[in-house]
Amino acid sequence: MSEGRPDEERTGEAGYFRERARIEQGNLRHRDKLKEEGKLFVRDRLKLLLDPGSEFQEDFLFARSQDPETPADGVVTGVGSVDGRAVCIMANDYTVKAGSWGEKTVQKIVRIQERAQRLQLPLLYLVDAAGGRISEQIKIFPGRYHAGRIFYNEVQLSGVVPQVCILFGPSPAGSAYLPALTDCVIMVDGKASLYVGSPRMVEMAIGEKTTLEELGGARMHCSVSGCGDILAGSDEEAIELAKRYLAFMPQSYRERPGAAEARPAAPGRSIEEIVPYDQRKWFDMYEVIGHVVDAGSFFEIKRLFAQEIITGFARLGGRAVGIVANQPKVKGGVLMVDSADKAARFIWLCNAFNIPLVYLADVSGFMVGSKVERAGIIRHGAKMVFATSQATVPKISVVVRKCYGAGLYAMCGPAFEPDAALSLPQGQVAIMGPEPAVNAVYYNKIMELPESERAAYVQGKRNEYVKDVDIYKLASEMLVDGIIAGSELRGELMKRLDYAASKQLEFPARRNPVLPV
Repeated sequence: MSEGRPDEERTGEAGYFRERARIEQGNLRHRDKLKEEGKLFVRDRLKLLLDPGSEFQEDFLFARSQDPETPADGVVTGVGSVDGRAVCIMANDYTVKAGSWGEKTVQKIVRIQERAQRLQLPLLYLVDAAGGRISEQIKIFPGRYHAGRIFYNEVQLSGVVPQVCILFGPSPAGSAYLPALTDCVIMVDGKASLYVGSPRMVEMAIGEKTTLEELGGARMHCSVSGCGDILAGSDEEAIELAKRYLAFMPQSYRERPGAAEARPAAPGRSIEEIVPYDQRKWFDMYEVIGHVVDAGSFFEIKRLFAQEIITGFARLGGRAVGIVANQPKVKGGVLMVDSADKAARFIWLCNAFNIPLVYLADVSGFMVGSKVERAGIIRHGAKMVFATSQATVPKISVVVRKCYGAGLYAMCGPAFEPDAALSLPQGQVAIMGPEPAVNAVYYNKIMELPESERAAYVQGKRNEYVKDVDIYKLASEMLVDGIIAGSELRGELMKRLDYAASKQLEFPARRNPVLPV
């Protein structure tokens, strides 16, 4: 190009369209690698996410476009429409330096976060990035508006607008905190990864030999660490799951979730058939949930993690609700360290975005023993009790079969201001179950009896105990608001949620609570 003359390839309207097309295609040299890895190009992901024919208002398309190796500096940001709703989007382009963060990358991410705050719109992070570029660390790492600002902004946005991360590939080292600070992390199996140090770094630092999947793979995080909320089988499935999740969310904390068309519950066995009266027999709580919620509406969060408790969104007569349910099929439904954390976070999420809570309890309490005490069962259990106490959305607690000990508190018992504390006819509420209670109170007496008389004595005391905690006796003392037949439960929940919709309750003012973490 001659001095003082513009680049003819980029002059005029034709030049503009050529330049735009060049940037939008990413770095062509690396597109084939995406196909080999079974991953979609960033703009193909956006086509699946955004409404067909809708306009995507992209910001800073020409960022760093002077360098042919870094079109748009490896990230797409802007505002688009998903299922008719405006959302802000940040999406890494893995063809540009493996999606790594450069100076303009960071600036674009910060700007779209600020825009989500101003517009009060949900923010979707489509992550597929190799972390910060060491070659640009002075421009991206330490400063007031460098990478740290991204995490600061996430915290400022937390509970203000929904933040969803779809993790298609890596997000290592410091950038691992971007997914961790969002409300929901969807990870693509076999492709997504989160880790503070790579396998090579781990071996150099502590001598441990491991693989990427073992260290920070999607399945590990969704089933062991709990960093992942939903495991997807492909890019396409991950995008569909994100859209389903978003459908339960309002635009911001100032609004309520939109309603959907009401559907009947799925056909199946009655609750009376599903739930045995014998406390020692397990049943599958998913069957109870299916009997209560609109058919096909249940959307589970952290299905593979801490499976002794079930958390997820559903529709009841078209209304969005959050379900917190013990699962007696797994570990007897007892609350553990991880299940308490899982439930607490979900309760906080629902409360943040005005989603009513339905608790379905069948719990013997929190796990006991030296192993869980050393793991902090009291501290972690306190999180769930704290979250339940703090929630000001409509809350309904249902004793499906039993609710013992501090399990009653964690599952929103009468002391925790539920809008209704209900029980099925087979329900029991007590400090502990009949067997441990009799052994605790009458152990010395049992040991004094001849062995041939012990079984009959113990059975008699158990029968007395069961009468004492009979749900009709508790209802006569006004310790529960109502006893509901299984066949009436769905209708009763819908009715009570309708009445509670106008609830006005604020958690008492303070700078911030001191969480038991």
